[in-house]
Amino acid sequence: MHSDEMEYGGFWARVGAALIDTLLLAALITPVLSLVYGKDYWLNQGPGLFGFWDLALNYLLPAVAVLMFWAYKSATPGKMVLKMTIVDAKTGGKPGVGQLVIRYLGYYVSTIPLFLGLIWVAFDSRKQGWHDKLAGTVVVRHHRKTPVHFDAEEGEP
Repeated sequence: MHSDEMEYGGFWARVGAALIDTLLLAALITPVLSLVYGKDYWLNQGPGLFGFWDLALNYLLPAVAVLMFWAYKSATPGKMVLKMTIVDAKTGGKPGVGQLVIRYLGYYVSTIPLFLGLIWVAFDSRKQGWHDKLAGTVVVRHHRKTPVHFDAEEGEP
């Protein structure tokens, strides 16, 4: 796909994709946690972890699932629904595994200071959050509005 057929994935589209992903994960994880821990999990959950399955299902499974979707589809289900993919910011190609791991860890950097790194997407010219900047990625939508330009295209005729 040529870069003229893409635009940067904007703030609200990415919020929508995140909501879809969150609802999907909750629909999968909530029943399992309820089976494992019963109603006490939901009534008495205090700070910290409730147990092994809490850690595995709330933290490890989502991390693995997101990284797998990014590695194989360049998008999570929410991004796929909204026709967005994650690409290398320089070439427009598929990001490497290292980039994807940095991008995932970059979410923590982006959220710790009052979500400023995520909100940054709304104001950045390439719609990059801090996690995208750290990993060298951009999120693009596959339809034409504002063309996307990659560094490798500058020397092409």
